[in-house]
Amino acid sequence: MENNRNFFITIALSVLILTLWQVFYMNPRVASQREAAKIEQQRVEEQKKAAEAANPGAGTPAPAPGTIPSAPGGETVTAAGRDQALAASKRVKIDTPSLEGSINLTGARLDDLKLKHYTETVDKNSPEIELLNPQALPTGYFAEIGFVGNDKTGSVPGSDTAWSVDGNPTLTPSTPVTLTYTNDKGLTFKRIFSVDANYMFTVSDTVQNSGSSAVSLFNYGRVTRYDKPAVASTYVLHEGLIGVTGTEGLAEYKYAKIESEKQVTPGKSTDGWLGITDKYWAVTLVPTEKQPFQPRYAFFEDGRHRYQSDFLTDAINVEAGQSATVETEIFAGAKEVAKINAYEADRHIRQFNLVIDWGWFYFITKPMFWLIDTLYKFFGNFGLAILATTVIVKAIFFPLANKSYASMANMKKVQPKMLEIREKYADDKMKQQQAMMELYKTEKINPLAGCWPVALQIPVFFSLYKVLYITIEMRHAPFFGWIQDLAAPDPTSIFNLFGLVPVTLPHMLMIGVWPLIMGVTMFLQMRMNPTPPDPTQAAIFTWMPIIFTFMMAGFPAGLVIYWAWNNTLSILQQGVIMKRQGAKIELWDNLVALFRKKPSPAE
Repeated sequence: MENNRNFFITIALSVLILTLWQVFYMNPRVASQREAAKIEQQRVEEQKKAAEAANPGAGTPAPAPGTIPSAPGGETVTAAGRDQALAASKRVKIDTPSLEGSINLTGARLDDLKLKHYTETVDKNSPEIELLNPQALPTGYFAEIGFVGNDKTGSVPGSDTAWSVDGNPTLTPSTPVTLTYTNDKGLTFKRIFSVDANYMFTVSDTVQNSGSSAVSLFNYGRVTRYDKPAVASTYVLHEGLIGVTGTEGLAEYKYAKIESEKQVTPGKSTDGWLGITDKYWAVTLVPTEKQPFQPRYAFFEDGRHRYQSDFLTDAINVEAGQSATVETEIFAGAKEVAKINAYEADRHIRQFNLVIDWGWFYFITKPMFWLIDTLYKFFGNFGLAILATTVIVKAIFFPLANKSYASMANMKKVQPKMLEIREKYADDKMKQQQAMMELYKTEKINPLAGCWPVALQIPVFFSLYKVLYITIEMRHAPFFGWIQDLAAPDPTSIFNLFGLVPVTLPHMLMIGVWPLIMGVTMFLQMRMNPTPPDPTQAAIFTWMPIIFTFMMAGFPAGLVIYWAWNNTLSILQQGVIMKRQGAKIELWDNLVALFRKKPSPAE
C-alpha cells in the first residue's frame, strides 16, 4: 500500500539522519580566517611586541594596557603526575557536598576540582570525574580571576601572584576563604572565595588604595583549557566555547571553529556569562554587573595550544584612601537541569539555561525532559519513566491516531476496487489517478491519514533522542538487568551469545537484546498490513526490520526501549481498530506465507 510505504520510508529517513549525526563527528575547518579575526589577531600581536619592547629581559612580558595577560605555557608532566602537579604549589582545600579539590595560591587559580557524585564509568570503583586540572598537565583546565594594571598601580594579582591565606584554610559552603596580597604601591587586594553546596563559586575582590594618588586598573577573568574532549563533539550537541553577552546573545564556537578564527570579540556587555562547555560539564564566568566588560573567545598557539573564554572590565578607579569591590561568579560542575534553572532564576544570570544544548526544537525537548523527569520521581527508574512517557504520548494523540488507523483500515477494505482500477487504467495514469480520487471521495477515505502517525512520532523520537543524549540526568541511569546506562547502547550482542563467548566484537556487531526486540516488534507491525504486490517494495518491507536492528543497535538503550515499546502499543492499537472496522488483520496470514515453501516452476 502506498500509505504504508510512505510511513516506513519516512521513518527510515528519520533514523538514517540520526544515525549520521551519531556516527560522523563534527570536524569542519573553515578555509580561511575571517577578515575581522585577522585584524584582531594582528592587533594582539602588535600589542604583545610593544609590551616586550617596553620590558626587555622580563621573564613574562607585561600586557599592553587594557589587555589580559597571557596564560604562561609551562612544562607538561605525565598524565599520571596529577599529585605531583598539585604538590608543586601551596593550596587551599575545597570540600563541599558536591565538590572536592583545591585552590592554587599561586594566582588564586581554581585548577583542581573533582565531582563527588559522578564517576567515569558505571563501575562502582570507577574514579570521580576530574573537571579541572593544573596547567602543568596535558589536560590542564582552570578558571582564573585577576587584574591588569599600569605603572601607577605597580604589580597587580595575576597568574604568578603568591597569595596569603588569612584565617580559615578550607573552603566549604559555611566557611569562606580569605586571601590577601599587598604590592609595593600601597594597594592591598583582599579576595574572598565562597561556594554553595552545589557548583557555584563567588569571588569577591576588594582593592584598598593606601597610596597618595588615585589608581585605575582592570579586572579580568578567564577559563582556559589546554586539551579537547576525548570524544569529538557531534552535530547534535555543542561542545566548546560558549557564552551569552551583549546584544549578540548566545555565542557558540566549537573547537574546530575557534581554531580557524583564532579570536572572536563580540560587543561589550553589562550582563551575561561565558566559558567552556562539555557534553555534561561546564565551567563559566559570570562577571560583575557593576562594570561593563569586553567578552572574548580565543585560541592561542604560542607555546602550548589552548582555548580560552575571557572578559576584561572597563577601568576601575580607586581614589587614594578609598576601596573598590568587584565580584565574579564561577560555575564549575555538572549541567543538572534543576540546578542550572535555579541559578538562572535566583542569581538573575541571563539565559543561563542555554548552557544546556536543548537544540532548535527546545519547545519539544524541554517538555519531554520535564515529563520524563517528573515520572522518574514517581517511579524511581528512568526506564520506567520512558515507558510511561510513551503511554502518555500515545494517549494524548489517541483520537488522531484512531482516525488515521481507521482510514488505513478502510483502505484495506477497498483494496479489491483499487486493484481493479489499476488494471483497468494500467496504460493511462491520469485516468487511473482520477478514478482513485473518486473512490476515495465515495468511500470517505483520506489517503494521507496514514502519514499522521509518522508526523507525530518523529518529533517525539527526535526529542527523546536529544534528552537521552544531552541531559546528565540520563547518564549512567540504570533500567533493569543488564541495562545499567540508558544513555549508552545495549552492551550485549547476539554474536557472542550475549556474553557467554568471551570475545571482543567490532562495534557494528554489537546487536543486543533490546535492538533485537525492537526489530521483532517492527517486523510484526509491518506484517499487520498486506504484503505489497510490487516485488521491490515487498523486499524492502522484508529487509527493513533487519536494517533497522543494526542501525538502532548503536543508539542509546533508552531510545531503543522506547521504540520497541511504541511498536508494541501501535500493534495493539492498530489491531483493535482494524477489528472494529471489520478489516482483516493480515499478521497471521503474512507470517504463514513468509515461511511457507514456495512451489517450484515444475510444480
